[in-house]
Amino acid sequence: MSRSIRVMFVSGMALGMHAASAQQADQPMQKVEVTGSRIPTLNTEGASPVTVLSAKDIKIDGVRNVEDMLNNLPQVFAAQGAAISNGASGTATANLRNLGSDRTLVLVNGKRLPAGSVKDSAPDLNEIPAGLIKRVEVLTGGAGAVYGAGAVAGVINFILRDNFEGVEVQANVAGFNHDQHSAVAGVVSKRGFPVPGNVNFDGRTKDASILLGSNFDNNKGNATLFFTYKETNPVLQSARDFSACSLQGGDAFTCVGSGTQASGRVGAFTNDGKGGVRAYNGATDAYNFGPLNYLQRPSQMYGFNAQAHYDINDKVRVYQEFGFHNYSTDAQVAPGGIFAGIRATIVGDNPMLTDAWRTALGLTNSPTSKVTVGISKRNVEGGPRIDSINDNSFREVLGVKGEINNWSYDVFGQYARVSHAESNVNYFSAAKIAKAFDVVNVGGKATCASAVSGADTACVPYNLYGGAITPAMLNYLSASGLNTGYTQQIIMGGTIGSDLGVYGIKSPWSSNGVGVSFGVERRAEKLVYRPDDTTLSGDLSGAGGASPPVVGGYSVKEIFAETRVPLLEKKPFADSLDLSGSFRRSEYSTDHTANTYGVGIDWAPVADMARVRASYQRAVRAPTIPNLYNPRTIGNNGPAIDPCEGVLVAGPGQHVVSASAAACANTGVTAAQYGHIDYNSANQHSSLTGGNPTLAPEEGTTYTAGLVLNPVKNLTMTVDYFKIKIKNTISNVDPTVALTQCLTKATPAFCALVKRDAFGSLWESPNGPLGFVEATNANIGSVSTSGVDLGAAYVMRAGTYGTMNFNLNGTYMLDSSTENVPGLGSYNCKGYFGATCGTPTPEWRHKARVTWSTPWKFDLSATWRYVGSTKQEGLSGDAQLAADPANLPAKIEDHLSARNYFDLNVQYAITKKISLSAGVNNLFDKDPPTVSTLVTAAAGSANGNGYPQVYDSLGRFIYLNLTARF
Repeated sequence: MSRSIRVMFVSGMALGMHAASAQQADQPMQKVEVTGSRIPTLNTEGASPVTVLSAKDIKIDGVRNVEDMLNNLPQVFAAQGAAISNGASGTATANLRNLGSDRTLVLVNGKRLPAGSVKDSAPDLNEIPAGLIKRVEVLTGGAGAVYGAGAVAGVINFILRDNFEGVEVQANVAGFNHDQHSAVAGVVSKRGFPVPGNVNFDGRTKDASILLGSNFDNNKGNATLFFTYKETNPVLQSARDFSACSLQGGDAFTCVGSGTQASGRVGAFTNDGKGGVRAYNGATDAYNFGPLNYLQRPSQMYGFNAQAHYDINDKVRVYQEFGFHNYSTDAQVAPGGIFAGIRATIVGDNPMLTDAWRTALGLTNSPTSKVTVGISKRNVEGGPRIDSINDNSFREVLGVKGEINNWSYDVFGQYARVSHAESNVNYFSAAKIAKAFDVVNVGGKATCASAVSGADTACVPYNLYGGAITPAMLNYLSASGLNTGYTQQIIMGGTIGSDLGVYGIKSPWSSNGVGVSFGVERRAEKLVYRPDDTTLSGDLSGAGGASPPVVGGYSVKEIFAETRVPLLEKKPFADSLDLSGSFRRSEYSTDHTANTYGVGIDWAPVADMARVRASYQRAVRAPTIPNLYNPRTIGNNGPAIDPCEGVLVAGPGQHVVSASAAACANTGVTAAQYGHIDYNSANQHSSLTGGNPTLAPEEGTTYTAGLVLNPVKNLTMTVDYFKIKIKNTISNVDPTVALTQCLTKATPAFCALVKRDAFGSLWESPNGPLGFVEATNANIGSVSTSGVDLGAAYVMRAGTYGTMNFNLNGTYMLDSSTENVPGLGSYNCKGYFGATCGTPTPEWRHKARVTWSTPWKFDLSATWRYVGSTKQEGLSGDAQLAADPANLPAKIEDHLSARNYFDLNVQYAITKKISLSAGVNNLFDKDPPTVSTLVTAAAGSANGNGYPQVYDSLGRFIYLNLTARF
């Protein structure tokens, strides 16, 4: 039995698997290919740890999207997913070891997925049909020599069901139940905003699938077809009390918002809604932009998969895989409009002005009386901004594999393409805003100067002075954008391998032969991005800047080899001792080459009792096409905070500048500008980003060392140390780091990256060059992470009461360091979160499960998921993370407390052909940890005053699955 368990562990940890029966253990083992090696073997143990999720585990988890399934594992960190609205790519991505989705290689049946979108180079997990998964193998140590570029953080291999007979129909429904019990509810109520009531069942997900399969031609072949459809309803931030307003910390939380508010601002004034004018007061007038953002985006997905194989004879098999998916979603955020920072010249005889407005602005009723002021207005009349994303993918693999004289081979070709279409609606045209405020008096009627000159006869003046916003005004200013494109991947490759023991090539101290594998591969990647003229020019006000077209690609030719040497067998203190090695040579069309390699050892001193394993891997990550060829553009990805913004003396709702005049002068602020730079309440400043065609591949090094113990019957425990370091990382100087280093140390190299505009700002858009912090791509940094994975599995017989299965999968982080710029030193984000560290990186996470397999046709499972606490990075002693003592985070938001989530699942066999699975995740309806938007600064996976991709943010998740097999 213990041997069976060790086989199931695939030298890692199989969370939730049941023990094999005695009959299964007695069956002859067949050759398998385990993730991390291309050598077909009877021995499923190896030098690198592999975590396995079975189809049963997935059903117990209850989730119906692949990113949530993986995020439950302590080795996986949050990335793009359905809980991201502002900045959503429309994809779902995996982020192993928090090293970035681009450094995680995703495979389907051992073959790589293409780039997920023109917006995100990481593979899109939405392409994986959840209902077709047989198991998932997660190798969290480098495997670059085996699989090629991109496996620096590890490999996730989805094995699909491909040998099915019969018909299987699945229907699923799920949603959230939530009681509003957050302390934030009182804050929302005090501010006068609506407080949502308790939720019975929202955020519904409905999906259905049908699996068809049959053998044919006397069982020489099999064809498997799979159809699926899934629909998910949205959840707005207004539906949860903790996200019903945007928060600001202090002695207690308060509701804050954007200075770009509903009634509009002209200079320091706003209309009072009654035809009058008064001073703008940020404490009462700021716009609550949170409620209209999504906590869960709506989506629709349908897909089709076809897999088939045919044995020409007992030595030759032809096979094919086809996958198609269509995924559409809306990413909704608060209304756009005229954002603070745009300036306009207002003429005194503008008929829209009342005498009160003229007095407030210091104007007279004369065409020669003029003033230039900042203007802003939230387009609440036009509705929220909606980013509608649609991705279509298809992937075809054709191949032949078999054996020739004891040599196994696999030759294949693969073509994949992801088509992208995206529309942005309910925006204002930045160019038309300027025209709508360049107003002259024509016979007592407000008229656009461009209409008088004939430059734009359709121009309609826009009224910020208390008059009605008419449909004509909205129609004139409204703008939308459209962009399309595709990614494409073509792969041709082949491998050949053998157990050389048949030729007598083996160690004299082992009965098993030397295993070898050789291969060649050619891969070509292409990306085409086509924006319309509006998107290209950056004319959409509040859309983040211009988006130039991209057309680029590269190819790579590779040869690789792998060997496994059973050195000792059945010797004293060495029941087995295996050595392994791998090598890959890659030649890129970008005039770069890379050599990757790995070595490993697997030693069992005593049979069925203990194993020691260790590996060393060198891997690379090739530059993505956007890394190489993205045009340089200015967008709102700059620092969250500019300490040089604000006034010298606070007025109602005004922000006081926090940095000294001398420090701000380091960054280019003049004496005249100091104390007069407009404050950005949205925490979004500009940066200049773009590609670099001379980029070289990143180089990663992975060390693993582990121990597998079987101290008693049916108990297996694993402990594995890992350390991954990546140098020459493709990154940019973090805009926040650049600004901070310039402010505090006046370092010339950093100060040269800070480019202020004519008003001293890093975010406004006056008539002139925009201010920004330069952050273009270069091979300049390094990142590293280390930790310990712990696993345990125990099977206990309960006599006539069935079987109990206990499982634990946990990770203790030792280090998560980044050196942004050589020579600056590294900072460690272990245990922290924030604008620089991004997604929370707790020291300890785990997933523990007990499953009772009863003799009464049902199984009962209880799962405990734990996410450790983290601190706000400003509390770090690291100089690159520590906040200015005058700006330390308030106690109420200086940490994210630990979360314990408890899940229940029951699986019941109604009949031999119909089964039911039902459950509740987050049984006790725990709210997520809450912090202010200023602290999260929209970094990592932040949204809705927290991190909904990390924590259960919508309440109890209730699900029901019905499966019928015929």
